[in-house]
Amino acid sequence: MRWLLVFGCWLMSVACWGESGQDSLSVDTICKPHEVSKPRETLRDFDLQEDQWIEPQHYEFQVMGQITRTYESFTLKSNDQSITLSPDDQVKMGPYFGWRWLFLGYTFNIKNIGISKGGVKKEFDLSIYSPRVGVDLYYRRTGSDYKIRDVDFGEDIDGKILEGIPFAGVTVGITGVNAYYIFNHRRFSYPAAFSQSACQKVSCGSWMAGAGYTKNTLDLDYTKLQDALVSRTGQDIQLDSAMMFQSIKYSDFMFSGGYAYNWVFAKNCLFCASFQLGLAYKTSYGRVANEKRGFDFSKVNLDGIGRFGMVYNNTRWFVGWSAIIRTNRYRTSRFKANNIFGSLTAYVGYNFVLKKKYKKQKG
Repeated sequence: MRWLLVFGCWLMSVACWGESGQDSLSVDTICKPHEVSKPRETLRDFDLQEDQWIEPQHYEFQVMGQITRTYESFTLKSNDQSITLSPDDQVKMGPYFGWRWLFLGYTFNIKNIGISKGGVKKEFDLSIYSPRVGVDLYYRRTGSDYKIRDVDFGEDIDGKILEGIPFAGVTVGITGVNAYYIFNHRRFSYPAAFSQSACQKVSCGSWMAGAGYTKNTLDLDYTKLQDALVSRTGQDIQLDSAMMFQSIKYSDFMFSGGYAYNWVFAKNCLFCASFQLGLAYKTSYGRVANEKRGFDFSKVNLDGIGRFGMVYNNTRWFVGWSAIIRTNRYRTSRFKANNIFGSLTAYVGYNFVLKKKYKKQKG
């Protein structure tokens, strides 16, 4: 967790330095070429965009209020059995304050301020959207508050009578970082759709490519699961041997590619849709029944990240929504685990304090 926070703060500080450098160099008649430091000149070129396609941010500061609904589900499958578990959706809200690319804020759980009967959830999600490069950092630990949502143990078992049963015998953790490069960054703006730090003037799309690393943990009390199934159904249910494990730890290295498109359907109005498909190789540190050790092509999985957003932004006021959904899969010859988690956010915000160069234009 600590290294994610440090890495995220470092990335944001570099981002802010780059944008600050761009503003201070906007008046070329004052600054001589030899007075511009090489790092700042590189960062300025790094963020260069075409004005006829993208309108940059006009203001220094930003205030925003948002409400977010999170979703998560986890499915365990063997050859003949499957069970889907998920906690109740959480709704959080709170204020944010921004300066350039740096945002600080606080959100609280509307129901219980982040604490439930099953335990405490720990979540940290940070997405950095710059014109050319994007970075996702995430850290999640469940609070043992899952419920059984769907069960398939054959025709002899009625899965409906098991739906909604609380089950505190599973905990899921995921820690990861994902970075990607936007090829058509001079004409296409991810920040316009997801960080409101620019405005897309003309519809445009871009291909993306990236890489990432994720560390996952899965703890399962399979005896407690079997007892819960037996007590509710009154039948002698035996779990498949592939599901009889206590802990699995696995990491994956992923290379991804995808496409994003910004559709400007009216003045100041934008809809964005993007999808990245990742090829991931996953190595485990736990022990699953009959799992092959060493390199195996069956450990190559496909993961995905989808992003969608709609926003109205007139450079002063903005309002909109965004959604992010991620899939994380793990499989062996007899066992599969699929984790899906995401969020839906609605927000409204206000920009203030014009930047120097726009004050001059206004004057």
